[in-house]
Amino acid sequence: MATSYATVTWDQLHRDARQLASTLMTRGPFRGIVAITRGGMIPAAIIARELDCRLIDTISVVTYDEEKMGEPSVVKNADAAGDGEGFLIIDDLVDSGVTAQLVRKMLPKAVFACLYAKPAGRPITDIFVVEVPQDTWVLFPWDTAPLFIPPLASKSVEKA
Repeated sequence: MATSYATVTWDQLHRDARQLASTLMTRGPFRGIVAITRGGMIPAAIIARELDCRLIDTISVVTYDEEKMGEPSVVKNADAAGDGEGFLIIDDLVDSGVTAQLVRKMLPKAVFACLYAKPAGRPITDIFVVEVPQDTWVLFPWDTAPLFIPPLASKSVEKA
């Protein structure tokens, strides 16, 4: 279980994806992108736009059930990518590296990039933007919702 949480906003995610795309410009051009679903889909769309890449495939690997990790299971292959040559793999986060290792075995010639990397998974990626402590659970914008929080002053009125 995570000991801390880090919230990533839509704005931050977009900035980090554009920064990753900027760095990837020197590694391309890429024939296509493989997004690891579900977390890699939105970063992949942003990066595809920035790199002017039209071919996007997905690979679906199920590893987590809520915050509990299980055995990885491929539920959809990225057939368009072949062995990965000329392709870019995108994910939001590499955590333990279990998913990344599985995808790397399936697409050994692809470049693997992600927005955020934890120490255990960092060696599996080719490039990432931000390192996150291993014990931090990253809350992405699609995992959270803004909600109303009453002002502190209204709480002291309730006590009176």
